[in-house]
Amino acid sequence: MLPANRRPIRIHTADGLNLIGEVATPIGVRNGSILALHPLPTAGGMMDSHIYKKASNRLPAMAGIEIIRFNSRGTTSEVGTSEGSFGEGVTEKFDVEAAIEFSFNELGVEKLWVMGWSFGTDLALKFARDPRVIGLILLSPPLRTSELSDLEFWAKDGRPITALIPEFDDYLQPAAAAKAFEIVSQIDLINVDEAKHLWVGEPAVYRVLSEITKIIAPESLPLPTQF
Repeated sequence: MLPANRRPIRIHTADGLNLIGEVATPIGVRNGSILALHPLPTAGGMMDSHIYKKASNRLPAMAGIEIIRFNSRGTTSEVGTSEGSFGEGVTEKFDVEAAIEFSFNELGVEKLWVMGWSFGTDLALKFARDPRVIGLILLSPPLRTSELSDLEFWAKDGRPITALIPEFDDYLQPAAAAKAFEIVSQIDLINVDEAKHLWVGEPAVYRVLSEITKIIAPESLPLPTQF
């Protein structure tokens, strides 16, 4: 865990729930902020899922990137459990919208990207439409609940989207991803050789964190491999 200003946060949703989370803010210059939407909670996904935990531990110091993490409704991590119950990717709309509002109104972010991983990519595509969001970063998108209308929205909207597609993904591999996202002309599909859906192993983590940094703070590349 590299130096950063870390503090717990509590996000209040429009339907009356309290969600718990944490923000890790750079001690120096804040080049940008990422709101992280975690993988499927019924399969163990949470704000501490390893890519997000490592991003929070490293990127504020390495690249001046603020990482905002939270547990969606009914989700548990080491710091506790958010109120409510799993909403099948439907009522989580309130969670995403509240977290975006919190980021701007309470944290004072100036440049916000929304990043989803697996289940979180569907939440991003469906619900992170706030015009203040600069763009989306998608890790292992399964397109499980996203509909054609969601892709059509982003295609028309034109904001940048980057998607990292593992070669051996369990749900959507590169060829299928290219077909599924073909209407979104501005998307940058990055096919990652030998990677899997969960991005296990330090080389996979380093690749993900480097691609994030390339989008937000390219002057910080290459990221150090020892720290």
